Amino acid sequence: MDQPKILVTGATGFAGGQLAQTLACRGQTVRALVRDPRRAAHLQASGIELVCGDLLDPVSLGQAMAGIHTVYHIAATFREEKIDEEKMWATNSQGVKHMLDAAVAANVWRFVHCSTVGVHGEIENPPADENAPYKPEDHYQESKLAGEKIALDYMKHSQLPIVVFRPAGIYGPGDMRFLKLFRPIKKRRFLMLGSGEVLYQLIYIDDLVEGIIRCGTAENSVGNVYILTGEPAVTLNELVAGIARAVGAPGPRWRLPVMPVYLAGYLCELICKPMGIEPPLYRRRVDFFRKDRAFTIEKARRELGFDPKVDLITGLKRTAEWYEAQGLI
Repeated sequence: MDQPKILVTGATGFAGGQLAQTLACRGQTVRALVRDPRRAAHLQASGIELVCGDLLDPVSLGQAMAGIHTVYHIAATFREEKIDEEKMWATNSQGVKHMLDAAVAANVWRFVHCSTVGVHGEIENPPADENAPYKPEDHYQESKLAGEKIALDYMKHSQLPIVVFRPAGIYGPGDMRFLKLFRPIKKRRFLMLGSGEVLYQLIYIDDLVEGIIRCGTAENSVGNVYILTGEPAVTLNELVAGIARAVGAPGPRWRLPVMPVYLAGYLCELICKPMGIEPPLYRRRVDFFRKDRAFTIEKARRELGFDPKVDLITGLKRTAEWYEAQGLI
């Protein structure tokens, strides 16, 4: 009897790639949807089948979905100032609908959709759970919320066995997003804005992958939404101090009040964007220093048996060692 085949989207990215390779290492038959197979040679070397396609091309998705048992939809267009907002919205919302339609037509056994804790925006009374109100604060979060709502609508009408998960900030060896935090701390150029007492929460990549797989395999997960993050939440001061220890650097010496920098970001956006220039500073980055982001994983722990294993200090150390080995810091 042939083994059930798994489709992973976003496999050339950080989380999707780690998920696809973990599944393959565990003996699963994995197919990866990729736009450019030249970027996916490492996946093919791991025994993962590559199929070319695009979230905005329904025909290609129908071909990719043929014979698939479980779908892990991780692909998304992430927020970068240079990314066209129309493209982001198309990928993160319409692309979800195309994937769901293809999965319905292929009669897949389960569809696991990746959203983000960003759909909750700033958390006023931390920690937040899955029932916290939606408060997206930028185009990326809004587009991801639109995609999540499409998935929830299919779920509501029993069109497909669906599980939605919302990850927090993902870090670990292979990640490049948090390099912008590790590098200036290592080079002693990091400047703290505000008190540093806002709450932040991360999840180490291995723990996230385990949580995603549980979403795709646990009997009682269908029809549910889960927040997946590590514990506990820490203050920004604690996070920066942990990174400083991991990279062997002292903590930051200087602080600036956050609001003048936030207003400067607003002015940069106001001046640069109409001219097609990427702003040197924008408000979203300053929000990192202003807003609480803290969550509970009690539901995932109770229903999925989700139990993050990698503590923050260990995870930061492993990440710093990888950056150093790659010559990045």
